[in-house]
Amino acid sequence: MAFSRDNVIGFGLALSSSGFIGASFIIKKKGLWKAGAASGVRAGNGGYSYVFEPLWWIGLFMMIVGEVANFVAYAFAPAILVTPLGALSIIVSAVLAHFMLKEKLNKLGFLGCVMCIVGSVIIVVHAPKEHSVTSVQEIWNMASQMGFLLYVGSVLVLVSILILYFAPLCGHSNVLVYTGICSLIGSLSVMSVKALGISLKLTFEGNNQLLYPETWFFTVVLLACIITQMNYLNKALDTFNTVVVSPIYYVMFTTLTILASVIMFKDWEGQDGGAIVSEICGFIVVVSGTILLQMTKEVMEKLPSFKGNAYAAPPMSPTLTAGLCAGNADFQKCWDDVENSEEVLLSRQYSYT
Repeated sequence: MAFSRDNVIGFGLALSSSGFIGASFIIKKKGLWKAGAASGVRAGNGGYSYVFEPLWWIGLFMMIVGEVANFVAYAFAPAILVTPLGALSIIVSAVLAHFMLKEKLNKLGFLGCVMCIVGSVIIVVHAPKEHSVTSVQEIWNMASQMGFLLYVGSVLVLVSILILYFAPLCGHSNVLVYTGICSLIGSLSVMSVKALGISLKLTFEGNNQLLYPETWFFTVVLLACIITQMNYLNKALDTFNTVVVSPIYYVMFTTLTILASVIMFKDWEGQDGGAIVSEICGFIVVVSGTILLQMTKEVMEKLPSFKGNAYAAPPMSPTLTAGLCAGNADFQKCWDDVENSEEVLLSRQYSYT
């Protein structure tokens, strides 16, 4: 593919954002650990003490910087080009988790990381050029077409079911619940980001789009989506292993975002069949890579110490910690006992590293 100037700018911004976002996962999780240890109520159990933890705010700031870069990237390049580059944030977070959080990654996990990169490159190389848009009203017409309205309705129904029924029932034992909510809402937030980004871009070019109510509508939708994503992403990170959350979230989020973009912005119009097939094959490679990363969780769950628990580096997941502390009024003593068992747990990972 011959990159246009706008595509090159969007590509560069997306690359730079991946580093910030990938590192923010690790820093935020360390902040969540510290806050949970200090208050005794972790985010996965409904606690919000992390808002008083400076380390969590540093991670949040890094995530905001990365998201701002992504925000601008969507104004210059199509979602099919920008979104798959989120695989690089998976690599950053997986490698940092391996060294900083002791969430060990085996050789298959590293191979999965490589496959994520290769698949993303294939998608980027065959990505379509950005369609020219001259006003926010054009985007509104795209958003109000029947196909996209059906997609939005389906997302809202699924999210409501996940939040009201599945989250209380199995949110702490099934990683797909929290990440599913984040991914479904995330696909709508990306469409809002792209709409708002194009509006601001046109405004800076002298064509003021802030006068139109459609611009402010997209802004309100974006804020609502971000708040929802932040809440459930915190729950997912605090409950499950970062090496598991990141790739699963990436696959679901990217799949739904590409689907939403194809429906709303007609990204595949004008592309030949070969380019579309290449993009799909590239995405299959990425999905295959995430399956290998998912095997990290499955291998660890076979160890006796992790039976019935989503693998997470100590401190343990709130589900297992609550079971160990049942009937013990001294929570801090139990927490210390869990932390003191870290050497024993790590010694059993020899076959995994």
